[in-house]
Amino acid sequence: MLTKLELFQAFVAPAIFISAAGLFILSINTRLMGMVSRLRVFRKEKHLAAQAGKKQEAVALQSQIDSIELRARKIKNAFFYNLLGTIGVMMTCLLLGLGLYAPDVLVLAVILFVLSVLSMLIGMVFYISEVSIALTSVQEEEKLYDLIDSIELTDEHP
Repeated sequence: MLTKLELFQAFVAPAIFISAAGLFILSINTRLMGMVSRLRVFRKEKHLAAQAGKKQEAVALQSQIDSIELRARKIKNAFFYNLLGTIGVMMTCLLLGLGLYAPDVLVLAVILFVLSVLSMLIGMVFYISEVSIALTSVQEEEKLYDLIDSIELTDEHP
């Protein structure tokens, strides 16, 4: 049976994880919203290019759209696993409180806490994976604009 002091100590680790997860989720959300905004812009540019008969430009824009969608999927996975871990940590806190009255529940709390931390780690792996290719996406975007500029110049001077 847990004493009140032991219960308080048991709540500290999950509480720290909840705070850390909140900051992580905020960071992920900011990245995801930036990607969604860029996707909307690129899709509109692609649509306008296709309407104007600029097929090469539309194809180049589609390449950039595909790249950003890949990054967005990684961020979505990071978001999902971090939220899943956060829910697990909150449930761990509830189970620890219940452990005052049903000591057998404490084993379940420990298992759930470990699984929650693993979920957060998986989320971090997705996040690191996306961050590691973020600069590549910017470099691809620069090549895209160079290509569009060269296409426009050849269209103007046949």
